[in-house]
Amino acid sequence: MQHYTKPVKEFVEEHPTGVAVVLVTGVGLFVLRRWLAGGVCRSKARLDGKTVLITGANTGIGKETAVDMAKRGARVILACRDMGRANRAADEVRKRSGNGNVIVKMLDLASLQSVRALAKDVQQTEERLDILINNAGIMMCPQWKTEDGFEMQFGVNHLGHFLLTNLLLDLLKKSAPSRVVNVSSLAHETGKIHFDDINLEKNYDAHTSYRQSKLANVLFTRELTVRLKGSEVATYALHPGVIHTELGRHFLPSLPLWKRLLFLPFFFFVKTPWQGAQTTIYCTVNESLQNTSGLYYSDCAPKEAAPQGRDDAAARRLWDLSASMVGLA
Repeated sequence: MQHYTKPVKEFVEEHPTGVAVVLVTGVGLFVLRRWLAGGVCRSKARLDGKTVLITGANTGIGKETAVDMAKRGARVILACRDMGRANRAADEVRKRSGNGNVIVKMLDLASLQSVRALAKDVQQTEERLDILINNAGIMMCPQWKTEDGFEMQFGVNHLGHFLLTNLLLDLLKKSAPSRVVNVSSLAHETGKIHFDDINLEKNYDAHTSYRQSKLANVLFTRELTVRLKGSEVATYALHPGVIHTELGRHFLPSLPLWKRLLFLPFFFFVKTPWQGAQTTIYCTVNESLQNTSGLYYSDCAPKEAAPQGRDDAAARRLWDLSASMVGLA
């Protein structure tokens, strides 16, 4: 060790400014990365005897949320489209949490028939449902259609969850106090609901579609809160942060190579799935939120949604349109 000490000491003495710059830069980057990671849910609340259903829980923040819920003692239902990956995720959740009460159910949000089948299954086999976490999503995909002919991002991110939530409301009310947590995005701030062309058939753009679907999540939460008044079912919408997950699998490959290379340094600053799950977990378990409903959260704290996300008339109009599209009386 002493063999290296003298050369290092001499190098530091000869290049004090350079060494200081490197150290300060390194510490600064570390602090910046920690700050960008956002808040952490500190609640120690237990969920023993409670049932939690999470859509899209086989990967990313959905899986991290499932691990946390299972650690708190909940019965956790992973509602996923790919059963092979879902079963592997369930094994991981059981192993990491030490809770064997983790089950998998089939759910394809791009199929209203699948949504109805899952809801019927849950109604028939589960005595209670305390928490519904609408987490699954698709981002900036090509101009695809759902099984029922809806634009894919609006269909999966909003309509599928809209129908699922409504079909499970009776069970949520029976289990009250209960919660519905909708994972939205900061993207809602530049979103617009295209009521005259809801499927964007006239002029499809992947970014426009994604923003519309995320704004729909916020407006759905707002109107759901109004309709659930007095039921002890609380609702929350949230922005999880910019996270390194599979959600961007359609976005990055669509970029030119030079843009992808340009994005590489930014991956150092994005959240991990565990960090990205913290606001979802906060909205799910924080005791102080039970009497607060309909708000929007980011980094484990309330944040004012964009003006278009606080438009009550638009929220009611979107609800009526969505109910008509999914065949909900």
